[in-house]
Amino acid sequence: MFRRAVLAASALIGAGALMLPAAATQAQTAPAVTKPAPAPSMAQILADPRRKDDTARDKYRHPAQTLAFFRVKPGMTVVDYMPSGGWWTRILVPYLGENGHYIGLNPDVSKDGEQTRNFLGGLANSFPAKAAEYTGVPVERLPAYNTDGLPAALNGTVDRVLIFREMHNLWRGNWMRRELLAIHGLLKPDGLLGIEQHRAKPGAPAARTIGNDGYLRERDVIAMVEAHGFELVAKSEVNANPRDPANHPEGVWMLPPFLRGAKTDADRARMTAIGESDRMTLLFRKRP
Repeated sequence: MFRRAVLAASALIGAGALMLPAAATQAQTAPAVTKPAPAPSMAQILADPRRKDDTARDKYRHPAQTLAFFRVKPGMTVVDYMPSGGWWTRILVPYLGENGHYIGLNPDVSKDGEQTRNFLGGLANSFPAKAAEYTGVPVERLPAYNTDGLPAALNGTVDRVLIFREMHNLWRGNWMRRELLAIHGLLKPDGLLGIEQHRAKPGAPAARTIGNDGYLRERDVIAMVEAHGFELVAKSEVNANPRDPANHPEGVWMLPPFLRGAKTDADRARMTAIGESDRMTLLFRKRP
């Protein structure tokens, strides 16, 4: 009787011994759960060494306050219109995070002159590699287009389109209508368009507000954007500079950082004391 009990117990233990290694093996081979890296704070982003040449302009461009006004949040899909040298790219890409989507966009210049096509065309080929270098993010996560090459699948998928100091170029380049219509198509039904633009004085003559000086009147910008399917949501003075008279012989480029046409030490000191341009900061909602 005792012998049978011992044998039965041994059989149970043996069975258990056979089961335990299998469970242990499953535990050992189960894929590890990798948590996404924590999103950097805006302070960390602004202090990133990749921005070492950018930081001098932070006091004029107010990146944290401007993005907050435009209601940009991590995880969104955001179009950076005419990203140029990547000043905003180096902020937006890390701020949007791994779940966000950054898209660079230049205008359709297919019918413009050779010089303009060479300067602004072919963004899909030229910009992603630069943006990867700017940010350390893989090139495949940094798509870029000219508006004539936008995939139809992007329509209605974008949370925000941001245009920083480029409305004068849209106006003088005769791109305004087609570009604003393309932007309207990209945005989700509740999508927003954020615009920062060099601001002419309200009573500035038309000759100074056709874009060649870099300045536009605020009321003209609002009227042009609203005429293309948007409504004004809010204004901000976060990028205002009341010291700027907005009447410089060389236009906005006479101010820092370019100081174009400031030929004497006195001119350069005067322009530097003014700082960068007075700017409107406007937020529009897409109308159905």
